[in-house]
Amino acid sequence: MSPVSLWVEDFSRIKLLLQSVRDRGIDDFRVFTDVHPEFVRQCMSEIRVIDVNQATLDLFCAPDRRTLMHRIGDVFRDDMEKHFREQLIELWHGRLFHQREVVNYALDGSERYVLLQFSVLPGHEADWALVQVALTDITARKKAEAYLEYLGKHDVLTKLHNRAFYVDELNRLERKSLRPASAVIIDLNGLKEANDQLGHDAGDALLRRLGEVLGGAVAQPNHAARIGGDEFAVLMPGADKQAVATMVETIGELLKINNQFYSNAPLSISLGVSTSEPGETMESMVRRADIAMYAQKRAYHASRTAEEQAGAKSASAA
Repeated sequence: MSPVSLWVEDFSRIKLLLQSVRDRGIDDFRVFTDVHPEFVRQCMSEIRVIDVNQATLDLFCAPDRRTLMHRIGDVFRDDMEKHFREQLIELWHGRLFHQREVVNYALDGSERYVLLQFSVLPGHEADWALVQVALTDITARKKAEAYLEYLGKHDVLTKLHNRAFYVDELNRLERKSLRPASAVIIDLNGLKEANDQLGHDAGDALLRRLGEVLGGAVAQPNHAARIGGDEFAVLMPGADKQAVATMVETIGELLKINNQFYSNAPLSISLGVSTSEPGETMESMVRRADIAMYAQKRAYHASRTAEEQAGAKSASAA
């Protein structure tokens, strides 16, 4: 009747396996499992599940105990081997009660984040023939934590990284010796006009689209971020001038494709690039890209002004 998933298991064969390793004169069990990962898998195969409760069947979407036991490999897989290794190390050091957060999988394939509490039951300290494993479902909490972490590093509107992440990444690049590094600074043209004339929903749509373009163009180890209202940056560790030129070309190609789908509201950007010089700080490198972007921005506005004046003269002549 417990609301927590409970497993009663027999670890006696695992105790014998650990003792056999100790008898061979092994002192550092962590190093031993580094060299012999197959030993961890052997121990996993020697676990005998005696019984589980109804909460276990509910947690892992199992219709009955028989199905769960038959598909136990679907529950304990992937990262579970790493967590089980840590359990073995705890047992090696005589800690018969311990707990840790692990990832299991329900039979439908969905993840289950659980707090695992392991205890050898009283009277079985000598043989580990009866142990209890309690699993508390913390999936909702872990998802909430992951989302809060995502919000701390991402811009919700564009799905790109935010300014806080950008600053951290810039500082990280400053500490690293990987050089050269390059930066692309981008400004979305016409955002204020779109907001003023069509409303902020139209402006947000332009920002989202530019986020899609940069998201498609930029992959790790590079990072794209929205660092201001209409300003974006791409940081490229280890990238030379040729690499940043290729990045600019890719952004331009994806921008054209995006504009084909939104021909009534084409995206326009001003862009500046820079690649670090020997001994140059990251801040200085980014500043050069920013200056180049603003030069292109001024040229854009000058061109727009010239077009408007030419249009006004034509209308006056007509």
